[in-house]
Amino acid sequence: MAAFWPAVLVATASCLGSAATASIQSPKSNFNWEETKYLIAFGDSYTYVQGSAGLANFSFIGDYLPNHFGFKPEGLLTNKIVQNFTGTANGGPNWAEYLTGCGLKEGLTSPLECKIQLWDFAFAGADVAEEFTPLHHNWTVPLVKQTQQYLTWAEPVIGRSMDKTKALVAVWIGINDINDSAKYNVSFPVFYNSIIEVMFEKTVQPMYDAGYQNFLFVNLPPLDRTPGNQVSSRPLPNKTMIAWWDQTLSSHTKAFTAKNPTAKTMLFDANTFLNRVLDHPEEYGIKNTTSYCPAYNQLAVLTDPESYGCQPLEEYFWYNAGHMTSHVHEILALEVDRYLRQQSTRGRQPGLCGTR
Repeated sequence: MAAFWPAVLVATASCLGSAATASIQSPKSNFNWEETKYLIAFGDSYTYVQGSAGLANFSFIGDYLPNHFGFKPEGLLTNKIVQNFTGTANGGPNWAEYLTGCGLKEGLTSPLECKIQLWDFAFAGADVAEEFTPLHHNWTVPLVKQTQQYLTWAEPVIGRSMDKTKALVAVWIGINDINDSAKYNVSFPVFYNSIIEVMFEKTVQPMYDAGYQNFLFVNLPPLDRTPGNQVSSRPLPNKTMIAWWDQTLSSHTKAFTAKNPTAKTMLFDANTFLNRVLDHPEEYGIKNTTSYCPAYNQLAVLTDPESYGCQPLEEYFWYNAGHMTSHVHEILALEVDRYLRQQSTRGRQPGLCGTR
């Protein structure tokens, strides 16, 4: 298991440079991160956590196969987050777990036991909708179906009893969409607009209509700087494509807020922040930003990386060709935490700078 890097060191590094973030909010919103009790997460492998009732290496609960998509109340309430070497896509806890403190310990954790309950319906390999890009597998749950799954079977069990003013819905998607479509012969600005339009229509709006008012959106990580792209003569997706996606996400976030004036919508600029980490790795305890350990998927690499010709995993930015290490997820989570505190309407504590 990747070590939980000393929070004070990460927080200090985080204070050195602030990500350019956007808050598109209503004066009626009363979001307060300090009082948040639930994080409901949707997305892909950057966000998914393994559940004891999920598909191994893919989900917290269920999958897209017949008779696997739905679940009974007791199946959800007894389901637990699995934390081990393969419990996420990065060899240790991910940003959602670090942000909430839920599921960090090795073994099994019930979301019901956490100070901030993490209900994570992200699915590894997910795109927004299969009408735009094909499913990675016939069991892959795309984003628009993740929220359908939540609202159909989880909402009656946990949603109807929670104080939704203390719930935050987080959506981080687009990594597979932009990778899977990188070589399409389309107008990418138009194509991305269509995808994100469906995302808001079939994922975000239904959650708002169900009573959720606080939303966190995260834009794309620096996919143009993955190890594979750094050695390619024609890296795809490139920086321009990523900017098109991020600009479109921002535009739709603003439109959603205008349409739903009681919503609190926050857009965290992960791209700017993570690019800063790549540009100044020494401030974050990172020594390798261009490659990854070839034995990343070997459990023994955690305790004996030298035998595989590797540095300790926490010294890498990239865990493999497309995912970040657990260490980087922790750094990211602390910056998101700081951002959410800044966006809170009450109880701001600016001196904490990312510590919780």
